[in-house]
Amino acid sequence: MKHTFLRGALAMVAALALTTVATGVCAHDGAHHGAQEARAPSTVRIKLPDSLVVDQHGKAARFKSDIVGDRLVLVTFVYTTCTTVCPPLSALFADLQQRLGDKVGREVALVTITVDPVRDTPLRLKAYAAQYNAGPGWSFLTGRKQAIDEVLTALGVYTPNFADHPSVVLVGDPRSGEWTRFFGFPSSDQLLARVGQLQAAREGAPLAKNN
Repeated sequence: MKHTFLRGALAMVAALALTTVATGVCAHDGAHHGAQEARAPSTVRIKLPDSLVVDQHGKAARFKSDIVGDRLVLVTFVYTTCTTVCPPLSALFADLQQRLGDKVGREVALVTITVDPVRDTPLRLKAYAAQYNAGPGWSFLTGRKQAIDEVLTALGVYTPNFADHPSVVLVGDPRSGEWTRFFGFPSSDQLLARVGQLQAAREGAPLAKNN
């Protein structure tokens, strides 16, 4: 049942991506989320806050020190009552978890942050995470609203109305402070390619050309 759910959600990613290209919109539907113009990925510099957050298991941790640490990181943003792009974006991360294998938690951190910390308790996030077979190394974060807002602001995705949050996936290296924002619905291949580039940069290896 779970695998069927994930396959359906991943199919939604593809369908929504095609809609994005056709309409020039890459945010959630107008009833719940604000529209934004389709944009190419952008490289930004981000200084991570060490705000106190809580994961899906109820464990308190510092965002920069504990959740991210020295690992490469992919971050997405959801709320558990969302029925539009949050499920397929979460399914996208489930696919990344599978493809990254034992690198998750060791070399790469997967992070999903709620934009609705008032309602999304650790218990709700744990149930949500279970739908995507989230394993060790994939953190679902909530906490005090002020703390989550600090993190969202630092990552450039804060909106006063959580339902208007942009559809964004961030890929970054906390060591260098270099991050890439992927707007709309990036593919697993795009995200993994960026992870590979950041890893190569760490190791001083020549970067492979993307076709």
